[in-house]
Amino acid sequence: MNEIERDEASEVRGWFVGLEPDDGELTRLRADLAERAADADLVDLAYATVRTPIGAVLLVASRAGVVRLAFENEDHDAVLAGLAASVSPRVLEVPGRLAQAARELEEYFAGRRRRFDVPVDLSLARGFGAAVVAHLPSIDFGRTESYAAVAAAVGSPRAVRAVGSACARNPVPIFVPCHRVVRSDGTFGAYRGGHEAKRFLLELESAA
Repeated sequence: MNEIERDEASEVRGWFVGLEPDDGELTRLRADLAERAADADLVDLAYATVRTPIGAVLLVASRAGVVRLAFENEDHDAVLAGLAASVSPRVLEVPGRLAQAARELEEYFAGRRRRFDVPVDLSLARGFGAAVVAHLPSIDFGRTESYAAVAAAVGSPRAVRAVGSACARNPVPIFVPCHRVVRSDGTFGAYRGGHEAKRFLLELESAA
């Protein structure tokens, strides 16, 4: 290759390098492709990660509504893998599908929302757990119920431990307020997001 050819090749390489998208452009392109896939009905489970005062949470939506919220202390990749295996492998990051859920969470943490309107999909709660999860939204903002009271409310007054297990497996915490269920002595009890996350949520609501 002579000197003129080398100069021409260098100019061509420089032209192509100039066309390479930056990180922001790649993000926009990925988001656009994800939205197109969702619009083309190629996505069964859409997800997004949202930052909150208690850490980054993973939001996952089925066609019916928010089907899973995973806290920062949970392995988000493992949660998505589990959903892919148990619900559908057609899982894709599509933040637009979770825009309403993310907005309502932001309003809740800012003290401007007491009840969620975003649809939720409770299909991951089964058996006795489904009855417990179905009861939880009746516990109003700023109030709590004991595990024993919830057990009685769902018709199984002796199933106090089972209520605790059902709350621990609640697939959509915060949206379905299992944090409002406490022990009979008033102590918090276990929580999927951790003790401090439960404390934060209860204190947030009591201060509103």
